[in-house]
Amino acid sequence: MKVDVILGLQWGDEGKGKIVDAMTPHYDIIARFQGGPNAGHTIEFNGNKIVLHSVPSGILRNNTVNVIGNGVVLDPVILMNELKTVSTYNPDAAQNLRIANRTHLILPIHRALDACFEQAKGKQKIGSTLKGIAPAYSDKYSRRGLRAGEILQENFSEKFRALTEEHMKILDMYNFNTGDFQIDKLPYKEYEQQWLLAIEQMKNLQFIDAEVYLNKSLQSGKSILAEGAQGTLLDIDFGSYPFVTSSNTICAGVCSGLGIPPSKIGKVFGVFKAYCTRVGSGPFPTELFDDTGTKLQTLGHEFGATTGRARRCGWLDLPALHYAVMINGVTDLVMTKADILSTFDVIKVAQSYNNQTLDYLPFAINTEAITPDYTDLPGWNVAVDKLHSIKDLPEELSAYIKFIESFVHIPVTFLSLGPDRNQTYQL
Repeated sequence: MKVDVILGLQWGDEGKGKIVDAMTPHYDIIARFQGGPNAGHTIEFNGNKIVLHSVPSGILRNNTVNVIGNGVVLDPVILMNELKTVSTYNPDAAQNLRIANRTHLILPIHRALDACFEQAKGKQKIGSTLKGIAPAYSDKYSRRGLRAGEILQENFSEKFRALTEEHMKILDMYNFNTGDFQIDKLPYKEYEQQWLLAIEQMKNLQFIDAEVYLNKSLQSGKSILAEGAQGTLLDIDFGSYPFVTSSNTICAGVCSGLGIPPSKIGKVFGVFKAYCTRVGSGPFPTELFDDTGTKLQTLGHEFGATTGRARRCGWLDLPALHYAVMINGVTDLVMTKADILSTFDVIKVAQSYNNQTLDYLPFAINTEAITPDYTDLPGWNVAVDKLHSIKDLPEELSAYIKFIESFVHIPVTFLSLGPDRNQTYQL
């Protein structure tokens, strides 16, 4: 058996959670391999809507084990609140969850550091969700972080206090206790109390050596789907740095984030929207600043599931998509939100940049220095979210899909035509 992978090919918000939920019945284990609660995976089913931030998106299915891998950074408060919500739909959610002992914890002080560092950047702000993600990963790589498996150790409280006090000294160095940023005004102490309570609640969950568990599961014939968060173009190494997240969002992150050898990677499902969106700062070559961009935002309900911030919208960027396909080794494409384009007479697609002198995403990506070269394609003007069969797919939408496939040389094997899990079709 091999581990299949599902990840985003754009700047996040591609609809990965919905696709994972739809594919879960075909797998025994869903394993999240990176990221923190800055992710927001939305799942809609039977008139219900739920947003997952830390728990893998297979948690709503009864007979599937869900693993939070060592590549994730975990906030106990968010985790326990999420499990409480999920349990109303699946009472066995907590019993079906496993947490890697090596998963790093987000401390309350990490939130304060996140706010402090973002404030210090001034006009160069990244657009952080202020969940403490980057400081938690910084502690991990500076070899002083706290891990989930340490919760059960007798000296955990001592380690927690020591690390918190160490970071308080850093905050004092920034001298932000005057002016717009004041540590005392952050709900730090209140959140710390919630956090310590959540730590006690977490002790009832199952902690495992996930790398051993997953590899033994493969040997015994279990099927595993590795779930990524954020998107390829937010990868710490290959994204639009410095406007990126703090982990490896690409397929290589599966190996380091779950302890899976490269030889055990199977299919790689790359999820992309039929258009592009981005939250926060950073380059976005095909961004639209006109009524069309507003229309995409409105029809697509493009507001962040985690922050509520409006997403920037634009046409599909094929050079960026091809780049993401290349570095992930994508075997199958999954296109979402095709239904949002249903009322457009003409749909533009970027095939290159700067009068066709660039057909890939360059290192020095700068929106001001890149002009997309567009191709016009006919819209389908059919409410595809109302279709009852994939056989009724409009010819124009089929042509749109074939146009994309011919550029990236990878087939679109799944198509989402609406938010509900039942509106996902295999082509």
